[in-house]
Amino acid sequence: MMKVGLLQCDDVREDLRAVHGNYPEMFERPLRARLPDMDYRVYRAHDGELPSSVDSCDVYLTTGSKFGVYDGLPWIDALQTFVLQLWTAGKPLVGICFGHQLMARTLGGQVLKSPKGWGVGMSFNDVLVHKQWMKPATSALDLIVSHQDQVVQLPPQAEVLASSDFCPYYLLQYGEHFLSVQGHPEFCKAYSADLMTAREASIPPTRLRAGRASLAAEVDDQVMLDWIVSFLQYAR
Repeated sequence: MMKVGLLQCDDVREDLRAVHGNYPEMFERPLRARLPDMDYRVYRAHDGELPSSVDSCDVYLTTGSKFGVYDGLPWIDALQTFVLQLWTAGKPLVGICFGHQLMARTLGGQVLKSPKGWGVGMSFNDVLVHKQWMKPATSALDLIVSHQDQVVQLPPQAEVLASSDFCPYYLLQYGEHFLSVQGHPEFCKAYSADLMTAREASIPPTRLRAGRASLAAEVDDQVMLDWIVSFLQYAR
């Protein structure tokens, strides 16, 4: 039985929670479908709650957030310290969106609000490197996104596994136990559409129209979720 710890970095907007649930539910459903016997534990990192030890769980995931990793908030600093402890201890960690950026920053990379603007709707990426845990193998990784920040400078330990012109550092692996992705495999298309509507005042109209239209494309969420579980089993 695998002990899986979710490091929660935000809550889904209250007006969308009734329909789509909160981050813990979004992650638990697909993970439990693949790991039915897992011991699933949620730590509200954005409220200052972290595991008492890196050994509290076998593996960890960290979620997206409306905050920026550079915001200088005490809970972000504490989470960075914990991520560094995970890295040093060789504990498996998978980061999603904000988590992707936090891992890069913690290990010496740089994250900025991208001059390319919002990424919303579907993102289309090429797989550059195939690892043994990437089953099923595929040449593309197309996922739902919702972000303004991007990793703009890689830490020395990072290897780029998937990339696009819009987001060159999309899927990263660090050593044998850290993996992160800018996209959201836990998001469904309906949630993406509702989130775009909720944020439409801050997203340029042309980007909004393109994002909505992009949801007609096929999404590789199940592939990425398979990869995440395969990586955690491999890294463990």
